Amino acid sequence: MNAIHYISSEILELSTIRDIIFQNKKIELSKNAVEKIKACRDYLDEKVKHQDKPIYGINTGFGSLCDVKISKDNLTILQENLVMSHACGAGDRVPNSIVKLMLLLKVQSLSYGHSGVQLATVERLIDFFNHDVFPIVYTKGSLGASGDLAPLAHLALPLISKGEVIYDNEVYSAEDILKKFHWEPILLKSKEGLALLNGTQFMSAYGVDLLMKSYELSYFADFIGSISLEAFDGRIEPFNELVHLVRPHKGQLKTAERIREFLEGSELIKQEKSHVQDPYSFRCIPQVHGATKDTLDFVHKVFKTEINAVTDNPNIFIGEDEIISGGNFHGQPLALALDYLKIAMAELGNISERRTYQLVSGLRGLPAFLVDNPGLNSGFMIPQYTAASMVSANKQLATPASVDSIVSSNGQEDHVSMGANAATQCHEIVRNVKNILSIELLNASQAIYFRKPLISSPLIETFLDSYRATVPFVKEDEVFYILMKNTLRFIDDFYIENDLLFD
Repeated sequence: MNAIHYISSEILELSTIRDIIFQNKKIELSKNAVEKIKACRDYLDEKVKHQDKPIYGINTGFGSLCDVKISKDNLTILQENLVMSHACGAGDRVPNSIVKLMLLLKVQSLSYGHSGVQLATVERLIDFFNHDVFPIVYTKGSLGASGDLAPLAHLALPLISKGEVIYDNEVYSAEDILKKFHWEPILLKSKEGLALLNGTQFMSAYGVDLLMKSYELSYFADFIGSISLEAFDGRIEPFNELVHLVRPHKGQLKTAERIREFLEGSELIKQEKSHVQDPYSFRCIPQVHGATKDTLDFVHKVFKTEINAVTDNPNIFIGEDEIISGGNFHGQPLALALDYLKIAMAELGNISERRTYQLVSGLRGLPAFLVDNPGLNSGFMIPQYTAASMVSANKQLATPASVDSIVSSNGQEDHVSMGANAATQCHEIVRNVKNILSIELLNASQAIYFRKPLISSPLIETFLDSYRATVPFVKEDEVFYILMKNTLRFIDDFYIENDLLFD
């Protein structure tokens, strides 16, 4: 039986989300969340029944049509029209893993009782989550300002028996999937369409997914960098704690500490060196990797705040008897954080490729391109090219999306965050970085072989023994993309403890 996570007002941590996803937990509303959702809906029903004055998004049009009053008889049609007309996504499908996060985060945001949705609407989103029914959402279409309108419209379409979903790796029409599970379509009431579409759950889901992957890659960058340091016959002195205590950036201190731990007991690091200094890509690992760690801490703080917030509009405050139209859907905090994450992760790839370049350059007793008979064998020449191409692509993708803004909705929405573009760009960067690090591992494992009979630390040697069972030492040229794919698969399968991911 699957464990259950109860949606409540308790702070939702990234580590909790990771447990929900990786342990395939089901979700349910806590009793308190149910009460808040019901109370807010009852309040709104009474307000609509006894009040004729315009309330944005409840009995008016949307965006620049906010001054158009809608009759009470047409409020359901208004909300359904909103969902249908805003489902204008384009591009690639959003991965199911991120759609699942979108569902979780939308339920969390609606559970606080400031959105005016029906309990049945939230429970149907939970049904989708628990049964792995994933609405088909597209990567392009959100300006990241009036919420992630287009992506969230696609997420909401199946509620009203429109659009398509993925279930059990098959595409179903929403109508067919509702019949399959004997679910009735949701009849949207006043404000519900807006509550579903206004929000930052597209950007937030990407951000949460990217943070989990980035913490993992940050750890791997330190570990693989340590193997490269050994393979390059590098020096340990730049990792001495004294160096970092006089410039005590948290990430820098953590990186140096990790690498000292990784190299504990190494024969290679202790041997006498003929060189006084190492290139920056080795010597400055604590400073460069550490700066990325500090960036991750900042981005983590932004997204932790966001996923525990109400991000639709207008907001309903029962105790104060207020319905206030504001701008909590604006993605600027996320856009800036995602752009920062893009830059920080691109730099992990940048310095990794430089270490790979040094390893294949025929320096410090290593053969050119890490094979015997270079010339007859090209060896590890071209994997470095591949890493370089991805590093270059990352530099282009890392250009901030948040500095752009295009006026929309006839000038009503005149400043937008472009955070959704930052999210999808960051997704591509992080995927590239994993490939770049896997290429460094492929090269470092090959290079360190030439240091025998000296060996590295027990930790690194155990890791390399496991890795070489998948990707053995290369004696002569072979089909290299297979080695690269197997390395990537090895990294994907490698288990990392929870406390390493968010530390």
